[in-house]
Amino acid sequence: MTMRWAVSALFFVNGLLVGSWAPKIPVLMERLGITEASAGVIVLGLGLGSICVMPLFGAMVARAGSASAVRLAAWLAAPSMIWISLAPTYWTVAATVVLFGGMVGGMDVAMNANAVAVERARGRAIMSSCHGFWSLGAFAGAAAGGWLIQRFGELAHAAVITTVFALVLLWALSRLLEDAPEAGAPKAPLRLPRSPLPWLIGLMALAAMIPEGAILDWAAVYLQREMGASLSVAGLGFAACAGTMAAMRFAGDGLRRRFGAVTTLRASSAVAMAGLVLAGLSSSPAPAIAGFALAGIGIANMVPIAFSAAGNVPGLAAGMGLSVVTMMGYSGILLAPGSIGFLAEHLSLGTIYLGLAALLLIPLLLSRLAATADFEPRDD
Repeated sequence: MTMRWAVSALFFVNGLLVGSWAPKIPVLMERLGITEASAGVIVLGLGLGSICVMPLFGAMVARAGSASAVRLAAWLAAPSMIWISLAPTYWTVAATVVLFGGMVGGMDVAMNANAVAVERARGRAIMSSCHGFWSLGAFAGAAAGGWLIQRFGELAHAAVITTVFALVLLWALSRLLEDAPEAGAPKAPLRLPRSPLPWLIGLMALAAMIPEGAILDWAAVYLQREMGASLSVAGLGFAACAGTMAAMRFAGDGLRRRFGAVTTLRASSAVAMAGLVLAGLSSSPAPAIAGFALAGIGIANMVPIAFSAAGNVPGLAAGMGLSVVTMMGYSGILLAPGSIGFLAEHLSLGTIYLGLAALLLIPLLLSRLAATADFEPRDD
């Protein structure tokens, strides 16, 4: 049981670190005197750093085990907020943010692989609730970050987050499940998998994470500009989605045990599609917010199921399968904001949300591939 809480703690502090990044962006813009476009380049570096480093840590998981990989990534990620706060110029900030993205992304691959190993060892699904802890950490980091920066300053905020992160690491890393390959076992090749299965599972994750990114970045704009909602009401769009998503992630492991990964994924896809259709067809804020909440219920467990499925592909090391799925999935978060911004110049956001509902036909049609996530008897 301890190893289960240890990996959950890593998900929480990884989310805490990512959530703490959000309130730093306007502070950096003011300190460096840069525009939104220049800040966008820095934010892009965060995603690019993650995508470039994820396959490297996937290979390390395959060679040395997830526990070793997550220790390295976590300790390298620990001082990230301090690096960014101390960087004096635009390009040094950009460089530290790329490193931050790389270490957070590497930690993401390794901790998901460790969660898969814990699932196998315990014979019970835990992936959805681990992602629930990530959501709680991200909420805590974003909610506390602005207050800490305003009250104590940018560097003090970085020091507090780094201290909390390091203390959790000191407790959790010594309690992780050790999953290093046995001595003499053949080493996994340092290349991405040639089998199409992890790439197809990655496509499912990509299709699930694009709508999540679209709600995160554009729900408030949709409610405010196209429906005339006040700023306070407009903020409820993503809040409703994030709240239902966190709650459903803690319920997701039980649903998977009860109904199986394939059925849960199919139902999740259908619910998410219904929520996006409701949001896209709404003419007033209240039903649109309800639609975003419904979409959060559906989206919540799609990515955790994809990650479990990728980590259990027969004949493939968990780290390599997970590196593909995390790389493809998070590229959706990276690509969605700019792509949707371009489309919004020609189409209404309501129409775009309807299109994103159609995009979820991909995980619905490919849902049978999630069968590799089922490694335990269902609760009938």
